[in-house]
Amino acid sequence: MSSVILNRRARRDYEITDIVEAGVELTGSEVKSLRLGKANIGDSYADPRDGEMWLINCHISEYSSTQKDIQHSPLRSRKLLLHKKQINKLSGSVNKQGYTLVVMKIFFNKKGYVKVEIGLAKGKKLHDKRASEKRKDWERQKQRLLRNKK
Repeated sequence: MSSVILNRRARRDYEITDIVEAGVELTGSEVKSLRLGKANIGDSYADPRDGEMWLINCHISEYSSTQKDIQHSPLRSRKLLLHKKQINKLSGSVNKQGYTLVVMKIFFNKKGYVKVEIGLAKGKKLHDKRASEKRKDWERQKQRLLRNKK
């Protein structure tokens, strides 16, 4: 039943060095939309502001059965729930040149809480993307050859 929204381009476009799991402060209609899988995290990222961590550019569609006056804004900034030590570590890493916090996936844990997986990432250059594609292709071919030999 746990709905998962993935950012498939994250590992292709970025070199992920560290992954952190965080809670998210959401409204009821946002949770219902996430259960239906109505979200897009393709361009979303996390940003440290004033000692807190915020989820930016995460589009969670409006829930159709909610009244219009209590409906949430689809692109609003959402607060991430992290320990102060984690926030300080991540914000210190972001201040380094070229690092960013990319949203990898949104999922429901065993207790039913919405969690966000954030990756500390550095952007890949075009030649790095090509090299990783070649490596993946070679691994696939190796597996095929080993499977056919048996």
